[in-house]
Amino acid sequence: MACEVNVFIKKYAYLCNIDDKTVLPEICSVGIEPEYDLRCNKILLHCLNAIEQDVADIIEKYGKNRIGIVIATTNAGIEEFGCVGNKLSTQMGNPALFLQRYLGLTGFAAGVSTACTSGIKAFSLARNLIKSNICDAVIAGGVDSLAKLTLFGFSALEVLSDKKSNPFSKNRDGINISEGGALFILENAEKESSGIKILGIGETSDAYHAATPDPCGLETIRAIREALCEAKIEPQDVDYINLHGTGTNTNDLMEATAVYSVFQDKVYCSSTKPLTGHCLGASASIEAAICCDVLLNPQKALPLHVYDGEYDESLPRLKLIEEDVTLEDLKIVMSNAFGFGGTNAVMILGVI
Repeated sequence: MACEVNVFIKKYAYLCNIDDKTVLPEICSVGIEPEYDLRCNKILLHCLNAIEQDVADIIEKYGKNRIGIVIATTNAGIEEFGCVGNKLSTQMGNPALFLQRYLGLTGFAAGVSTACTSGIKAFSLARNLIKSNICDAVIAGGVDSLAKLTLFGFSALEVLSDKKSNPFSKNRDGINISEGGALFILENAEKESSGIKILGIGETSDAYHAATPDPCGLETIRAIREALCEAKIEPQDVDYINLHGTGTNTNDLMEATAVYSVFQDKVYCSSTKPLTGHCLGASASIEAAICCDVLLNPQKALPLHVYDGEYDESLPRLKLIEEDVTLEDLKIVMSNAFGFGGTNAVMILGVI
C-alpha cells in the first residue's frame, strides 16, 4: 500500500506594506529576458533572497528537474505593458517562468490566476504535484504589484475606499488595493515529526455572479466543510481563522453568514487586510504566511481585527479579535479566500 504523502511548509518569506523606503532588488541575472524585468518579479526576488539558502539546499537535494514552481498572480506585468508594449509581460505565467529561469530549474512551472483565491489555489496545485510524484518539492506563492488598470476596474465597481478598510463594520465602504508577495518551500515530509502541515484544502465555485458572491454563502460553507473533512477535524478544533474580510458589503455579508453557519461565534477570527491592504492574487499567500507566523509563535497575541469597533449587527456575530488574545495550545488555523467569478478556497494549516 502506498504511503500517505504529507506536504509540509518548510520555509517561507513574505513582503507587504511596500512603501518608498522598501528597496527591491534589481533583476540583472545573465540570460533573463527583458519581459521578466517587472516590479512583481522584483517583489518575488526580494522574498526569494530571504530563503535563498533553503532553496539552494532543496535544489542540491532533489535536482533541478524535480523542483516545481507555482506562482499566483492577477496582474503580472500589466502595468509595464502599458509602458513598453511587450505582451509577454502580461502573461499570468510570467512570475513563475521568471523564477524558473532565475534559479535554472527545468521542472514544472505554472502561474495560477483565479482572482483573490489564487494564493490558496497555488498551494493546492503545488501539493498535487508532490502527491502525484511530478515534483519532490515546490516553490509556491503569490505576487501582485499595483496597476492602474486594476485600480480603474475596482473604481468602476465602486468598491474602493479612500479610508482604511473597515471589515464587518456597519460603516464599511470598500477595499484598499495593495501589493506584495510571498514564497513557500513545500516538500513531501512523510517522515517529519514536526513542522507546518497542509491539513486540508476546500475549493468550490458559486456559479452565482461574475463579481458578487452568493449572499447565502452555500458554496463557501461547502469549501469550509471540505477542508475540515480532509483535515479530519471538527469545527471546534480550529483555533484561529484568518478571514478574507475585504470590507465590502457583499463579501462581509457572505463570509459572516458562512463562517457563523459552521463555527457560530466560538472561534477567534480576524481580517488582516486593514494591516496589509488587499494584495489581490498575492493576498491569500500573504495571509497564509501570517497564519504560519501565528502557528510558529503561539506565545504572541493573535492578529487583531483592526476596525472602528462598530460591528454591523445585521450580520451574524463573529468572534472578532478586538483585544490581545494568546492561546497557549494553538495548533490549527484556517485561512479564507474568495474572489470574482464565485471562486472559494479555504486552507487549514496545523503545527505537528
